[in-house]
Amino acid sequence: MVVTRFAPSPTGFLHMGGVRTALYSFLFARKHKGTFALRIEDTDKARNKDEWTQALVSDLDWLGLKHDVYVVQSDRLSNHQSVIKKLIDSGQAYISKEKDVKEGQRDEVIRFKNPNKKVTFTDLIRGDITVDTTDLGDFVIARSMEEPVYHLAVVVDDFEMGITHIIRAEEHISNTPRHILIQEAIGAPRPLYAHLPLVLADDRSKLSKRKHGEKVSLTYYRSEGYLPEAIINFMALTGWNPGTDQEMFSLDELIETFDLAKVQKAGGIFNVKKLKWFNKQYISKMSLEEFKKIAAPFVSNVNEKLWPLLKERTTILSELKDLSEFDFLDKKPQYSKEKLNWKEKPGNKALLEETKTLVESVTDFTKENVKSTLWPLAEKEGKGEVLWPLRIALSGKDKSPDPFILCELLGKEESISRINHAISLL
Repeated sequence: MVVTRFAPSPTGFLHMGGVRTALYSFLFARKHKGTFALRIEDTDKARNKDEWTQALVSDLDWLGLKHDVYVVQSDRLSNHQSVIKKLIDSGQAYISKEKDVKEGQRDEVIRFKNPNKKVTFTDLIRGDITVDTTDLGDFVIARSMEEPVYHLAVVVDDFEMGITHIIRAEEHISNTPRHILIQEAIGAPRPLYAHLPLVLADDRSKLSKRKHGEKVSLTYYRSEGYLPEAIINFMALTGWNPGTDQEMFSLDELIETFDLAKVQKAGGIFNVKKLKWFNKQYISKMSLEEFKKIAAPFVSNVNEKLWPLLKERTTILSELKDLSEFDFLDKKPQYSKEKLNWKEKPGNKALLEETKTLVESVTDFTKENVKSTLWPLAEKEGKGEVLWPLRIALSGKDKSPDPFILCELLGKEESISRINHAISLL
């Protein structure tokens, strides 16, 4: 039975690298009909906060990465203490009195008695890795009987939870030899390891909070209006290649296709443009009603005629927070007659009247029919000469949807009324 785990520390937001680690652990477990565990590693009491724990659980739930087992590491302190005592009793660990440089006093810590040997482990992504553990010295496994450190707690928990595969970031490679020594000392079987490549920014630097700020967090992308499906799809392909040209994957398709052997050794680039592309694809596949539902937290009081256009144009939902571009729908535009000039040419009243006549002739008033009716005139007289004054007449704006879309949004009667107003200015 395959058992994987995602084991974040609740000391801040969920990093996008953590999203990928959780995703790969989830996919591997599901592919092999195994168990996916979420373990909150809260041994750092000074930095842990309950709100971060709640946020981590919420984020994974939002992504659709449902855990089968939930463990809080601090609840397992008695298990850690029991193992520490056994190691001390067997001579494999010892209490060491050490001077605290800051406090100027001697503190007791518990150190693991290093057998000083070489260990070799097989990484499912990188192959065999051999390390001489002599350089590690007798490393600390607890600050006291009540304070196990990461190295001890993680090994005990993995053993007692039956973790078979540890999928984690490559910066943990250096921790693995310590963990193997502890496993051997307590008689724990060795799990299989897969150390994932770094997630890199566009400039190939490590994606980090210090350098890239909030843009490394899932919280940021949720607040900007990226969809969980897009994030899952994008992060799956940031360091893993399915070996085909397929780019769009549902979570079920990823479960079926995912293979740790196809995870690359080199860092995966976090390409925001590609993430936006994925988001756009998922929005495009939605029904209009689905789009309205997910857009609701970002926008209010939308003109009903506008929804199809918004769905067509939206890449990320935060773009909907400013719809001032479309205020012409609810109020007639105000502009000077000079605004109707195309470049240096004064407004052509006769041409605008001809445009109006053609608009009046359209029966089924769709953007396609308006365009097919006006296009011959635009090609004959010049696209700018015909379409610019029409755009201004309808919206009053330099930048707006094209005038054919404007006509459909406003309707025939209102479009003609606004064209008449422009003619009267000329």
